[in-house]
Amino acid sequence: MDHTNILTAPAVALPDWARQQINLADPRLGAEAIACSDDFFAPMARLLQASAAIFVPGKYDANGKWMDGWESRRKRGPGHDWCIVRLARPGRIAGVDIDTSFFTGNYPPAASLDGCPEGSDPALAESWQSLLPPTALCGNQHHLLALDSTACFSHLRLNILPDGGVARLRVYGRPGGAPVAGENGMVDLVAALNGGYPVAWNDAHFGVAGNLLLPGRGVDMGDGWETRRRREPGFDWCLIALGQPGTIRRIEVDTAHFKGNFPDRCSLQAGYAPGLSDQALVAQAQFWPTLLPEVKLQADHIHNFLDQVAALGTVSHVRLNLHPDGGVSRLRLWGEVGPA
Repeated sequence: MDHTNILTAPAVALPDWARQQINLADPRLGAEAIACSDDFFAPMARLLQASAAIFVPGKYDANGKWMDGWESRRKRGPGHDWCIVRLARPGRIAGVDIDTSFFTGNYPPAASLDGCPEGSDPALAESWQSLLPPTALCGNQHHLLALDSTACFSHLRLNILPDGGVARLRVYGRPGGAPVAGENGMVDLVAALNGGYPVAWNDAHFGVAGNLLLPGRGVDMGDGWETRRRREPGFDWCLIALGQPGTIRRIEVDTAHFKGNFPDRCSLQAGYAPGLSDQALVAQAQFWPTLLPEVKLQADHIHNFLDQVAALGTVSHVRLNLHPDGGVSRLRLWGEVGPA
């Protein structure tokens, strides 16, 4: 493949309603496109890919132009095409991004969304509720659409009217129900599947801060949070909101795949500050008490810290500090929800 000609869709600035949510349709969290009416030109699985959509001029497959998304054939009869997505966890949906990047003469003129409530059978027609009425779409564009619903949904159905292609679907929301417990009955309070999300960071030149909160170990060096090489005094940091306030008992820092670029040391601070704006959190976090003092790190290694973790009680946010810079694959904060 000639990488010099590949185009990548630009990032989109998230509105306020999406910033404190996670993408419940992220396949890295377990979401899956499970059925569709037709995906002749491009498979439904591409609709959920975490990476930004790309366009490769001149690339064709057996069915036609290769497109990075889900694309149905041209409909010649009544009806419309649809795709059903099983969310990573049932959750309350704040809104969606229907992204038609690089679909120009083949995007759907409109789309609508239906949701299947948690506990209902998506195979039954009566299980589905309308979340978004038919809404006009444009080609090669993000459509960030807020939804007004308080119910908890396990599945989403994207209807395209009548046919065409969509590059990506993002479903921004919060997991419903109790957090998923792990080893020894403790909860990873910062896991994305439990509602944790990055609030702010000073640098993410080589890797996305949100990767820290994904399940499993990183698949490669790009599947983590990595900063540029620091050429000035100080250190790099990332501010993270817990899914729910809780007491942290054990900390796990995984530098999987980071060998010549892992941080020399790391430390964590923590505070209880629910309801503060992102700007206020960034300012206050500098002065939060130490949760984990500076500790040495190793290359490509899972570090577990228990005795060094300070007893701070219930906290809602943490700041991970990298001394002075580098890359970390995953962060786990094991503990209990709510006060000790």
